[in-house]
Amino acid sequence: MLKQLTLATMLVAALPIAMAAPLSAPAMAAARHALDTYPNQLQASLAMLVSFNTVADPVIPAEKNPQHLGFKQFLKEEAERLGFDYHDHGMVVVIGHGAGQERVGIITHGDVQPVNPAKWAKSPFQLDTTSEPGRLIARGAEDDKGPIATALYAMKAIKDQQVPLRRRLELYVYMAEESDWAPLEAFLKTHVPPQINITLDAEYPVVTAEKGWGGVTVTIPAQAVKKSGKEAEVREFSGGYFASQIPEDASVVIGNATRALEAQIKQRAAAHKGMRYKTSWQGKELTVTALGVSAHSSKPEEGVNAIAMLADALKVRQWRDTPAGAMVDFLNDMVGTGITGERFGKVAYRDAFMGPMTVAPTVLAQKAGCMELTLNLRRPRGKSKGDLSAQFQQAFDQWKRLHAPKARIQMEIGEPWVQTDAPQVPLLLDVFSHYTGISNAMPISIGGGTNSRLFPKAVAFGPAMPGVAYSGHSEHEFITQQQLLLNLQMYTAALVELAR
Repeated sequence: MLKQLTLATMLVAALPIAMAAPLSAPAMAAARHALDTYPNQLQASLAMLVSFNTVADPVIPAEKNPQHLGFKQFLKEEAERLGFDYHDHGMVVVIGHGAGQERVGIITHGDVQPVNPAKWAKSPFQLDTTSEPGRLIARGAEDDKGPIATALYAMKAIKDQQVPLRRRLELYVYMAEESDWAPLEAFLKTHVPPQINITLDAEYPVVTAEKGWGGVTVTIPAQAVKKSGKEAEVREFSGGYFASQIPEDASVVIGNATRALEAQIKQRAAAHKGMRYKTSWQGKELTVTALGVSAHSSKPEEGVNAIAMLADALKVRQWRDTPAGAMVDFLNDMVGTGITGERFGKVAYRDAFMGPMTVAPTVLAQKAGCMELTLNLRRPRGKSKGDLSAQFQQAFDQWKRLHAPKARIQMEIGEPWVQTDAPQVPLLLDVFSHYTGISNAMPISIGGGTNSRLFPKAVAFGPAMPGVAYSGHSEHEFITQQQLLLNLQMYTAALVELAR
């Protein structure tokens, strides 16, 4: 915890000091009761929640998926055991405490991102409490099942203390946040949401702005480049696991390779910090595998991108003669090892509060003779969608005209979001400052996109500390036991202050 608070203090040290207002006695008493009473039950609830594999299945819809149904059944049983009302709306579960026309929404999600089990010391769907003492390791531990369990026991502590509430508390659990927002958007067309909301799916202190999600897909077909003869050629190039994860794995197969070429690649790769490379031979085919560090694609600076780095390691010559080789050159020419799109024509830009647009290669695959690359974008305000699309297209057209005339590009560019009407922000900052000792906390912007933008007067409040690497979407997702209990206190106090 000391390390986390020190990093957080460094992050906000340059901001204006805003002294925290004192919290109410009921808020502090409920938070203390939660900490004294429910650590074991909270961890046990989290262990059950992560045991359900709630990754979106392309074949079985969530409303029929046994894992999703089992997850919701446990939530129902947990809610009833704790004394709350439970309402199942299919893709959305609402767990409530209290009464009244005014309501406070606590917005979370029960689905999780895909996972590569081979990367984990134990099953990613088993709460691992022993491999790394002090850490609770599992898919969903931080994003977003830890917050669900924490919110339940925060509400339980408030119920125990019989805190008089002017507003009803409602915990929303959406089952497809990671894959499809359409069902939630449809639900909110007929369901009246709470008047004020907090999302437990991001960072502290308080998130009031989110970059817009975007995706750029580049395809290089086989006929786009000429076939090679006896020269060295990149025959295969692949990497990444899913679009919103910075890839930690990538590999290439080079035909007609030589030992001299291997030595050149190794020499260049040796300069890459945070990367590990292996080479192997089969006849004249050289395979190079790269291992970086996975991270949430909204925070590419926290990972080490294996696709981008491996392409750079191959930058010892040009590789135009195959689709895979052309993709190596495209990555080096247009993306590089940076994260802001500075090589891609004029697309790069930044906002003073929201920061720069980030551009990260996340998935690279060979499909029916074509090479297909996915670039994940996170863009701030400051440039229109039309202008940005035109700049991507112009830079790409210039590159393909010179190098791969039949290459194609597709773009999906979302809008950034800024909350300008959230009266609860000062209160949440006070809670954060009280429990962390950071007195100059201010609202922040993030690269990720949460369901905050779909609910009125919503901002995000945790669960991750500022200045600490976010583990959600990585192949090493965890929450520390200390952070879980700190969140329990802050959520309990915040809900009391919001609902009294």
